[in-house]
Amino acid sequence: MMRSLRLRLAVGAVIAIGLVLLVAWLSLTRLFTDYVVERYRSEMMTIVDTLAAELALGDGKLMLAREPADPRFDLPNGGRYWQISPVDGNNLRSRSLWDVAIDADAPVGSRYEGFSVTEGPDGHPMLVHSRALSLGENAPAIPFVASAAFPQRELEEALNDFQAPLRLMLLATAGVLAAAAFFQNAIGLVPLRRLGERAASVRAGRDRDFGTAGPSEVQPLVNEINLLLKEREIAVERARARASDLAHGLKTPLTVLAQLADRLPPEDRALALRQVELARQRADRQLQAARMGVERMATTSVMGLGGKLVSVLRPVTAERDVAWKVSIDSALSLDVDPADLAECLGNLLDNAAKWARTLIRFSARRAGGAITILIEDDGPGIAEQDRVPILKRGARLDSTGDREPEGTGLGLAISADIADAYGASLTLEQSDLGGLRARLTFPVRVVQRPVRDPA
Repeated sequence: MMRSLRLRLAVGAVIAIGLVLLVAWLSLTRLFTDYVVERYRSEMMTIVDTLAAELALGDGKLMLAREPADPRFDLPNGGRYWQISPVDGNNLRSRSLWDVAIDADAPVGSRYEGFSVTEGPDGHPMLVHSRALSLGENAPAIPFVASAAFPQRELEEALNDFQAPLRLMLLATAGVLAAAAFFQNAIGLVPLRRLGERAASVRAGRDRDFGTAGPSEVQPLVNEINLLLKEREIAVERARARASDLAHGLKTPLTVLAQLADRLPPEDRALALRQVELARQRADRQLQAARMGVERMATTSVMGLGGKLVSVLRPVTAERDVAWKVSIDSALSLDVDPADLAECLGNLLDNAAKWARTLIRFSARRAGGAITILIEDDGPGIAEQDRVPILKRGARLDSTGDREPEGTGLGLAISADIADAYGASLTLEQSDLGGLRARLTFPVRVVQRPVRDPA
């Protein structure tokens, strides 16, 4: 099935043009054939009438007082022939027939109406028009058949001389009409291409709907899409409102639980506070996931956002003399909401800053159909068997290097969830610096949107 509307219109136009020109060809050929045949039939009828007018009786026989004046009758195989065929068999005929007699009794049945076909003096067929008449005012009248003939190829050559230029004319007409049809398709599909551009603009967040401009034929579709976008906007606002209500609804109970935890014995207080913080972070993560589902309209500069995150973390690592090496192409951008990308990269950079001894390397590059972001450190790293489990929520290593683990174990899991929500992947590897390498791989999308460099 053809999916291209342009191709469908083109094929339809070609078929329509072909059918119309075929009908024109058959009709014009038929009309011209009838016209030419009628002209030859009129000529032959005139010859027959002339012969009948010049016939006379002499000694009871038919005599021709004067032969037709056309010189072709006097030349052997001259191209025009006549014959008078009385019942007694003493035929009168033109010299052009030479020693050939016209079969006056041949039935009329050629493809050319009003003519019979017989062999001419040159062995080629000739078309014959005959009429049965009688001569004599007093009975008994003498019946006879008057015939006039001409070569069949003469008529066919006249038809061919007409059909050759007709074919060229119709082919040229087909070319012009096909070009006009393709041009019309190109012009007619421009509004659809503009609607596609407007859709990209709406998807990029530059416009809220398709507006009202456009051909009247597609306006009902545009109106329905505008209504759909409006309903989506309302649904998004409702989702945001519900997320906000949930955040406020959880904030107070968690605060109360934290206060109550302070009254617990010391051995239970730390566990209770940790569980309250875990519930708060998980609630925040779910709110973030809900927001990711409706905010996917922006394109974010990797260098712009990454530079801001590094500037925030650099003072934290400065007291430990940890150096930063940043290598990011300023032209790289991702179709990711800035807040989502900030949280995803922030968790990974914070993890590197926490465990690095002397160096953190932050790089991003585009290769083929993907953008790869690498965050590496020269810390103790993570054992290979622990790299997949550590990406699960709440997973923490019991001990790493010379420091005790910190946090709740949600950072890497949140980064992995954000990457997965955008069709990306997060993998942990061994870095050539000696520590951990976090590899984020985002697919490059075809649609280009304005880049946001979050303040």
